[in-house]
Amino acid sequence: MSKIGQTESAKTVEQRKREHIQIPLNEDVAFKTQTNLFEDVILLHNALPEMNRDEVNTSTTFLGHTFSAPFMVSGMTGGAKEAAVINKNIAKACQKLGLGMGLGSMKAMILEPSLAYSYQVRDVAPDIFLAGNIGANDLGNFSVKVLKQALKDVGANVLAVHLNSAQELVQKEGQANFKGVLDLIAKYSEKMPIYVKEVGQGISPDVAKRLAKTNVLAIDVAGAGGTNWIKIEYMRRQATYTPFLDWGVPTAYAVHSVSKVSKVPLVATGGIKTGEDVVKALILGATLGAGAVSMLRTANVSYEAVEEELSRMVKEIGDVMFLLGAKDIKQLKKIRPLIVGRLKELLNI
Repeated sequence: MSKIGQTESAKTVEQRKREHIQIPLNEDVAFKTQTNLFEDVILLHNALPEMNRDEVNTSTTFLGHTFSAPFMVSGMTGGAKEAAVINKNIAKACQKLGLGMGLGSMKAMILEPSLAYSYQVRDVAPDIFLAGNIGANDLGNFSVKVLKQALKDVGANVLAVHLNSAQELVQKEGQANFKGVLDLIAKYSEKMPIYVKEVGQGISPDVAKRLAKTNVLAIDVAGAGGTNWIKIEYMRRQATYTPFLDWGVPTAYAVHSVSKVSKVPLVATGGIKTGEDVVKALILGATLGAGAVSMLRTANVSYEAVEEELSRMVKEIGDVMFLLGAKDIKQLKKIRPLIVGRLKELLNI
């Protein structure tokens, strides 16, 4: 893998981070026609739940941390002035509600340490689960020592290594250099806490099987049907030819199929917009649901807007559990939905 310093400066990275904030805030960044297929997961109403709504316990654990509900805000940003406010607003709301969050790629602050402030949130969120972030194709450019220091500098609990081969392929500064990435993930996961995530094109069962041979702590399937980073990169380039706008593994399929071949906890990202989406993801095999762009947009407004959005999500998760007759996450996991349509065909069930 080529050294990042040979091809890209900290200034260039910072500008890209700004564009990665502004485009999702102002443009339609969804897939062309692809959905996450949660519409093909039918939850059967329990008319006799035999409990009161206030008996529902939504709490759960993920990588040794307690969450008030099975939801976190996925890593999105950092490395630019605008990102600092967004990350603080998200973190403050997560602290109040007992949820977790991820940070955006930390490449910018590693190249330019003065940008570290845009990732630092522990002053407003001392207790939350916090994930750092780096691209898989950057592992060869940064040592374990450097990455551990980056986690320490922001107080993160774990490093999320993101797989974004499709994004790199179409990005104007992209480095589609992924040879040897699995070996690096295996090597680094022996020396520091790591989980692996996609960015919106999904994790297939085959990839999950290969990751299972490493020491990664969890997998975020980050499936197709939500934010499309291929589309965002085309917008940055002002491209007129835009293939692959529906490329990816739908989130619902990824969660169900990966849960069958991997024993590590799963995070379901990719078009998760409601509490019902989260519950469906958990029933299919996820440990947590996670959201991104909708939280970015509220965080750009105010801390209060993020708190309101996250509070709605937590309440909806509990409401759906009540409607299914599930008092806690353990009971929820025992519920079996109806799977119909394209998802049923893909799963061959």
